[in-house]
Amino acid sequence: MTIPRARSLRKDMTDTERRIWFALRDRRFAGWKFRRQVPLDNCIPDFVCFDSKLVIEIDGGQHDERAAYDARRTAHLQRCGFTVPRFWNNEVLGNLEGVLTVIDLHLRADREAPSPLTPLPRGERGT
Repeated sequence: MTIPRARSLRKDMTDTERRIWFALRDRRFAGWKFRRQVPLDNCIPDFVCFDSKLVIEIDGGQHDERAAYDARRTAHLQRCGFTVPRFWNNEVLGNLEGVLTVIDLHLRADREAPSPLTPLPRGERGT
């Protein structure tokens, strides 16, 4: 059921989703690979970058009435290790550069975090 729903969402993107997707697709945004409306656990986020564990949600007016559901969904994604910034449609439409700046800050924070698999320099190996 989730895969057909995801396909339907990709086919019927809103104007706001199309606008931000144009900036994120094809590794256009600083080389990061984003996917749109892809099944992730038990939900279908608007956009996801698996490499940085970043989920981007774009909320329209209907989300005012679904605030509790959105909060539970965000908490679930965070428990799965994802960061979830949310943006209102009017933010994307009126200030796309500002939205992209916030997304970039999240991606940079991921890049600057030290990897636990990074080997220690030669003098610090403890041998």
